[in-house]
Amino acid sequence: MLFLGFSAGLPFLLVFSTLNARLADVGVETATIGFFSWLGITYSIKVFWAPVVDRLKLPVLDRLLGKRRSWILLAQVGIATGLYLMAHVDAIAVPETMALCGLLVAFSSATQDVAIDAYRIEIAEERLQAALAATYIFGYRLALLVAGAGALYLAEFWSWQVSYEVMAALVGVGALTVLVVKEPEVNHFSAAQDIAHKIEQEAAKRTHLGLG
Repeated sequence: MLFLGFSAGLPFLLVFSTLNARLADVGVETATIGFFSWLGITYSIKVFWAPVVDRLKLPVLDRLLGKRRSWILLAQVGIATGLYLMAHVDAIAVPETMALCGLLVAFSSATQDVAIDAYRIEIAEERLQAALAATYIFGYRLALLVAGAGALYLAEFWSWQVSYEVMAALVGVGALTVLVVKEPEVNHFSAAQDIAHKIEQEAAKRTHLGLG
């Protein structure tokens, strides 16, 4: 959970404060920088596609990794791809392209949050949830330091391109973790479906017997 928390926290500032600093540094107009703040709405509306992440099995990846790990890995691929593209986009010449790359990062990051939360809930029993959540938050905070001060230092001593390339490479920390850890044995949504199905069957029996 420490490494998954790191993976979850890494992209957050890279589409917010750090990105704003980059845009201001290269001379992007203030009004345009304000437009980029709309990227944050993806974190607020992730509840709309969370049910899809919870229920949909990804082709091929689901067989190899399981539902939770496959979604986390797919989201990490989206984050790494978006960050790498952001490293090579000229924000002054094509701000629209930069915004689209940022949207890919933000959407993938929000999706990863949903999948990691589901993974954390299902991987261990209730008495361990507090410890898992605390470890996750610690990793998240470490990632904020790396994506904030770390990215700014890299940009200062080298360039914004190098900074975002390094951040894209650091997504590999989470990807390696996904490949190493195990898939939860119980899917809560599937379990809830089974219970609901049994209740429906029992209700149908009672109705048939005239006991309902």
